Amino acid sequence: MPLCDEVQSTGVSVLLPFRNAHGTLADAVASIQAQTWADIEVLCIDDHSIDASRDVVRAQVAGDRRFRLIRNPGQGLVDALNAGLALARHDLVARMDADDLMHPRRIELQRAMMLQEPDTAVLGSRVKAFAEPSLSEGFRAYVDWQNGCVSSNAIAADIYLEAPLAHPSVMLRRSVVQAAGGYRHGDFPEDYELWLRLHRLGHRLDKLPQRLLHWRDGPARLSRTDRRYRRDAFDVLRADYLATDARVQAAAHRLAIWGAGRRTRRRVDRLLEHGFQPIAWIDIDPNKIGNRISDAPVVPPDWLRRRPRPFVLSYVAVHGARALIEAELTRLDYSKGRDYLHVG
Repeated sequence: MPLCDEVQSTGVSVLLPFRNAHGTLADAVASIQAQTWADIEVLCIDDHSIDASRDVVRAQVAGDRRFRLIRNPGQGLVDALNAGLALARHDLVARMDADDLMHPRRIELQRAMMLQEPDTAVLGSRVKAFAEPSLSEGFRAYVDWQNGCVSSNAIAADIYLEAPLAHPSVMLRRSVVQAAGGYRHGDFPEDYELWLRLHRLGHRLDKLPQRLLHWRDGPARLSRTDRRYRRDAFDVLRADYLATDARVQAAAHRLAIWGAGRRTRRRVDRLLEHGFQPIAWIDIDPNKIGNRISDAPVVPPDWLRRRPRPFVLSYVAVHGARALIEAELTRLDYSKGRDYLHVG
């Protein structure tokens, strides 16, 4: 519950946590001030900065009463975000990072859609990566995938592949997120864990097709500096939620794993630790077909024609292989989200 006396319903709260971001904060704040929807409050939450960040905020928002400068009562991003949710005056809450830029109509367009679609718990947008020419190839590929994953159905179908929403692009319902337990501490990225948790609880995650956030890439990104973003952390997190997914549980006795390579099997082990046992491993390598792994055969894709239809978890991460696997499963009349899932 918010700490204020009355929750207003017409406006939007913006959560802007920051730490030692004096070089980018002024532009980020200016992009919020330029929003076409003006009924906002902005919670600028200082996570114990030791640079001039607080002075930058004060100078930029002087005279703008919509902005509140708050010191994080805890430590780290999760505590800052939960403090912001508790202090927010509005149920619609937009996230923003201190090194990104909002499109001028972002709040207007997201607010309108959230009011139009009351079942949507979280609404992201497509993003534009910057700054050229220093963008990494990995970040480019991730942004391209995210921008192609737009509808709520696409997000639900590919949620175990990667985090389908750029955190600083989203608008969320504070009441829903707090009822789900808020942001959580753990050995995982706090945003991806929240998307997976909300998905498990049956909440709808959606995305606008417009590019409403300029999303900065650089050497200081948490995905490059924070151990919570290491490969194994993602594997454990995905497996924990995949094991409770209703689609996987319903197919527990007819699971087939696509990918019989050693690296793939190491990632699959995280799911098998939850008690699952595949009935087969799918592969196209003739040198693997006929082998057995964990007492299950390695078989070619046409094996999937059998009835009852196996449910496929595709763990193959080789560049370009995912599209080939999708084409093969489509040929076999498999539907993504219903008959198979990709796992990142």
